[in-house]
Amino acid sequence: MTHEAILNQLGYTPNEALSLQLSRIEANTHGYDKIIKHILDLHEALKTDESYVALSNSNDYFKIKIDATNESSAAEALEKINHFADKYKVELQKVEAKPTYYILGYAK
Repeated sequence: MTHEAILNQLGYTPNEALSLQLSRIEANTHGYDKIIKHILDLHEALKTDESYVALSNSNDYFKIKIDATNESSAAEALEKINHFADKYKVELQKVEAKPTYYILGYAK
């Protein structure tokens, strides 16, 4: 899958800087080639809960952001995130004091 296609699916307008960032994320994410499709599927599933997958501005990882405005949607998003991590054996890192998670890649 091309960087342009991935960026488009995540809602970004592809450009050189984002493509370079995506290259760094690819290098940092253990098992990237095997889980990128699942990451994009998670992004689609989270949209109904006002949540999404994005490129992190501070670290070279994908981040999962729960932006739900009500408890029910936030709980549903968290359930989907946990299911994703368990099913695909993906390691997540919780950002302290925020409803945000970094996708580190396959658990080693």
